[in-house]
Amino acid sequence: MRQHPHHRLNHRRVNRTLTRPAPIIDLSAAPVRSADLGENPRPPKRRSVARRRSVLDYEPLSRKRRERLEELRTGDGRPLPEHLKAQIGRELDRLELTLQQIKSVETERDAMLSPSDEGTRAPGAMLQNLKGIGAEFAGVLWSEGLFRSFSNRRQVAAYAGLAPTPWRSGSVAHEQGVSKAGNPRLRTTMIQLAWLWVRHQPRSILTLWFHQRVALNGGRARKVLIVALARKLLIAFWKYVTTGVVPEGAETTAS
Repeated sequence: MRQHPHHRLNHRRVNRTLTRPAPIIDLSAAPVRSADLGENPRPPKRRSVARRRSVLDYEPLSRKRRERLEELRTGDGRPLPEHLKAQIGRELDRLELTLQQIKSVETERDAMLSPSDEGTRAPGAMLQNLKGIGAEFAGVLWSEGLFRSFSNRRQVAAYAGLAPTPWRSGSVAHEQGVSKAGNPRLRTTMIQLAWLWVRHQPRSILTLWFHQRVALNGGRARKVLIVALARKLLIAFWKYVTTGVVPEGAETTAS
């Protein structure tokens, strides 16, 4: 009876497996080493290691996180093992490095949005005059797109990947969904800002347009229309920082 090729015994592979020397494992360092191998190099989640060890009253973002580490106890009241303290300490090192980097980035952002020596307001800082736009949104909008020079509104929308894609077949021509070929961070920020704009700018012309289109569609296609609103908002912001024309109906923080 003929055997199937997959069922034949590979003698060379068996011989290599039997003659291969077994790895030498140092069991004395197993508790610490196994914990190190399980550590995540990315920024730790809040209360990740401590919570896995049933330590529920520890706040890593507290200013006294280092002092509290010496007072921690497990769920059954025992002191934390030394290797576990060392692992939590390394996660705190990564957390503090991340917090320091965030603080540096925020300092650079605030310097970019601050007025110049002549007292004139920076174009990116003008966005903060609009209700619902804070320093983070203003910094992303300016640094990711609006600092560039555009010739027309279609270039602005295309740079963010919010311009509709033209489609043509014979004599039939229409526009379909957005291309998503532009700046992904700017596009994501504009979609988030569009939802906030509807909430904080209820009397804006663009907000009224959004609600009208949603009502015409019977309450459907809100996600599709919010992308269209994001495109219109980006064009309105571009006109605002270049010509100073406030979007129609928009409220400012000074008003």
